[in-house]
Amino acid sequence: MSDDNVRLSLDEVAALSRDILAHHGLAPQHVEAVTETIVAGERDECASHGIYRLLVCVNTLKTGKVVKGAVPVVHDVAPALVRVDAGGGFAQTAFGKGLPLLVEKARHNGIAALGINNCVHFAALWPEVEAVAAAGLVAFACTPSHAWVAPAGGIKPLFGTNPIAFGWPRPGAYPYIFDFATSAVARGEIELHRRAGKPIPEGWGIDAEGRSTTDAAAALGGAMLTFGGHKGSALATMVELIAGPLIGDLTSAESIALDAGAGSSPIGGEFILAIDPAGFLGNEAAKHIERAEQVFDAITGQGARLPSQRRFEARARSLAGGVQVPRKLYEDVRALLG
Repeated sequence: MSDDNVRLSLDEVAALSRDILAHHGLAPQHVEAVTETIVAGERDECASHGIYRLLVCVNTLKTGKVVKGAVPVVHDVAPALVRVDAGGGFAQTAFGKGLPLLVEKARHNGIAALGINNCVHFAALWPEVEAVAAAGLVAFACTPSHAWVAPAGGIKPLFGTNPIAFGWPRPGAYPYIFDFATSAVARGEIELHRRAGKPIPEGWGIDAEGRSTTDAAAALGGAMLTFGGHKGSALATMVELIAGPLIGDLTSAESIALDAGAGSSPIGGEFILAIDPAGFLGNEAAKHIERAEQVFDAITGQGARLPSQRRFEARARSLAGGVQVPRKLYEDVRALLG
């Protein structure tokens, strides 16, 4: 192990997360849900979604923009619709409360949707779609964030990083998962470059005057860019609509306006769709799910990598040998204990 890193077991990561979140007054049910997400990010070597996010969570707790003891309320809206009012708490707890009814409705109707309202969201979406796929369902999820991203051809922030995630159940140990921001990169990646004093690649962001920049701080103070130009911009717009007005929640511009300079995590909603293959296919569902494996085999058979393959390989390593955390980040996180 390098002197620049600290090796931790996953149990130690979990204990550190629990201690910090409890120290800052987060209620026990939220401590467990958030800790599960933090550990998952670190375990899968997603640096910007691991213990780094404890800095983000604690900052949000200090601003008062998240309700520390929120009790999510599940609403059975319609035969194929579930709504969860997160009560201003973190999204993970609300998702956990709504998931069983979402799965039940999807299996009964063939398709169902979950809208999470009034939540604070700081994490990736792949834990949600993995949980839905683990129930044998196809999953789609998206959420807006704060207005940090300029539309294609624009120079002012309007969209959030607006991630999209998809899950497909597979016969083996892991589902097919992709999860990506509609921005060129997750905002946390730019933050990590800023912390490390490293330049960012061209195409990640522009400065406050709309000029391309490789300075992480300048990009954070200006605007991030969408991936794929107008294509990413169109997808970001879709997320704004179906995880904002469609479920009666905030757009990214409204979220950052409500933040009012506090620097908290985004406030708003999340949209999750679950589809049961058996709803379309009946007793032939297993046969057609097996046919889908031909697509995956054709991808990997020519040397290409499936999305999330890197994460699953990292997961195996972390479960066996723990994780390495940059020492400076570890010290900054430990300092949250006061």
